[in-house]
Amino acid sequence: MTLRSPKKDQNSADVPNTFDFSRVRRTVLAVAILNFGYFFVEFLVALGAGSVSLLADSVDFLEDTSINLLIFIALGWPLTKRAVMGKLMSLAIITPAAFAAWEALRRFTAPQAPDATPVILASLGAMVINATSAWLIARVRTHGGSLSRAAFLSARNDVLVNIAVIAMALTTARTGSGWPDLVLGCFIILLALHAAHEVWEFSEEERLAAKALAGETID
Repeated sequence: MTLRSPKKDQNSADVPNTFDFSRVRRTVLAVAILNFGYFFVEFLVALGAGSVSLLADSVDFLEDTSINLLIFIALGWPLTKRAVMGKLMSLAIITPAAFAAWEALRRFTAPQAPDATPVILASLGAMVINATSAWLIARVRTHGGSLSRAAFLSARNDVLVNIAVIAMALTTARTGSGWPDLVLGCFIILLALHAAHEVWEFSEEERLAAKALAGETID
């Protein structure tokens, strides 16, 4: 995936007419509300079903909420500050992966098979929320630099995770094994690390672009 560096500092009077900050802020606020609301649904279902993967995905809804709320606050800041915020977002994407890894390690010696039916139903609902979020952000992600990119990558990857959780639940129902749930935890970690890397790299491009605009030496 090719990342393009911004060509100018997108704040105050320098913002081109194609940049509609109010539209972006409305979009990310709506996405934050969607994610925060569904967190409670998936968290409770995960506890009842005993699924590590679904529990990790519910925590991921809180991560998505925080990312979009931070975009709502930070959008319109100078390019340099946006680059710093983009790096913070890359760290935020890693958080649910660390949680999933902890749960996987804790249950590694005695994996328990989750209840498949509620896991599948909750994942289908999560897929709808995440697909809607990705679609909404995709329409405005070019306006927010690394911040909007963080939100888009997170929502896009969440849809893939939901598909994987459903596949895991079907496999568990067939085999009665708790190992697919643990393997999926590793899959979530890999997705999070990849997304975090992309956001970090793009925020670096924004930082370098800001230095170039200021006439500083590019390191």
